[in-house]
Amino acid sequence: MKEPFVIAIDGTSASGKSTNARLVARALGWVYADTGAMYRTLAWYCRNHRIEVQDARAVAAACRKWKTKLACVETDGLRVARLFIEGYFPEKEIRTAEVSAAVPHVAAIPKVREWMVKRQRECLQFGNLVMEGRDIGTNVFPETDFKFYLDAKLEERSRRRAADGVRENLAARDQRDSQRAVAPLMIPLGAKVINNSNLTSGQTSGLIIAEVRKRLAEK
Repeated sequence: MKEPFVIAIDGTSASGKSTNARLVARALGWVYADTGAMYRTLAWYCRNHRIEVQDARAVAAACRKWKTKLACVETDGLRVARLFIEGYFPEKEIRTAEVSAAVPHVAAIPKVREWMVKRQRECLQFGNLVMEGRDIGTNVFPETDFKFYLDAKLEERSRRRAADGVRENLAARDQRDSQRAVAPLMIPLGAKVINNSNLTSGQTSGLIIAEVRKRLAEK
């Protein structure tokens, strides 16, 4: 049986990973997986249970014990891989400024990343994937032939965040992501780099879709 294909979309904060991954998945009819949402869900869970996100041992312990389940759900005609907690997915709750601030601390914990990578690889059970995050092409699916790295100028990324009503120090986030000891943010070997500072989402996703279709035709 053929192993499902994986499109890995990595990149900096506010570089359009989520938007473009959704557009690509919808165009190809593949499953969309947002790994950032998984880390956000854990950060939200910790805040809800008054677990200090900077206490690595406490967060790692919570990650081992919380009751989760991967499921593929259809929303707006798009199949999405989601991590549910006790049957619930906190879709809106994980997008708050408080959770955003907690995520880098949670994501830097080695035991958490180890647990998350296992769950992310299990998403293959749902079929061909478009997975986005910060270490998909370097750590989660380094063997995939479809690697993309999105970036944009800091000013443009900050403008996008502000337009979403989110205030975040992206320069500091970039530094933390790039310098963490485990699975730091970096351009995956063999990835196609797309700077979309002056591109629309349609243009960015169009470049990815065209490249993927070209490579699939060559297989």
